[in-house]
Amino acid sequence: MTRRQPPVRPDPLSEAAARRHELTRSRAIQALRELDRAGIPVTFAGVAQAAGVSRSWLYTQPDISGQIRRLRQKTDGAGSAGAIPAGQRASDASLRARLAAALDRNKQLADENARLRRQLAYALGDQRSARTRSGNDPAAETTEVRP
Repeated sequence: MTRRQPPVRPDPLSEAAARRHELTRSRAIQALRELDRAGIPVTFAGVAQAAGVSRSWLYTQPDISGQIRRLRQKTDGAGSAGAIPAGQRASDASLRARLAAALDRNKQLADENARLRRQLAYALGDQRSARTRSGNDPAAETTEVRP
């Protein structure tokens, strides 16, 4: 007759450590998301402070540290756009479309400016011609030589 062994219960300390680890991970991930959503630059120090964990612990979590590095790279090259959350930043295609629209508008304004300059030149020429015909041309008076 074989003796039946009672089921092995997990170690309560191991269970508590696993629960604490998962709670810490969830706090760090939540802090990471909140910082990005708020437009605050995502750094190891910022996430550690917001989550109440150590920076060295963050470095030991490959998925969390990888996400921090990705978000940090996006904000490093973005200049002043670094304060904008990743989900709200304009895509490259959107930026190109806005640039094309701005260039078109710039050309329209340059054409309108040239047209208005031509109209002004004609108006000033007509005005001068009218003054010359009436004998009221100030430019003609300055060129006359008086004895």
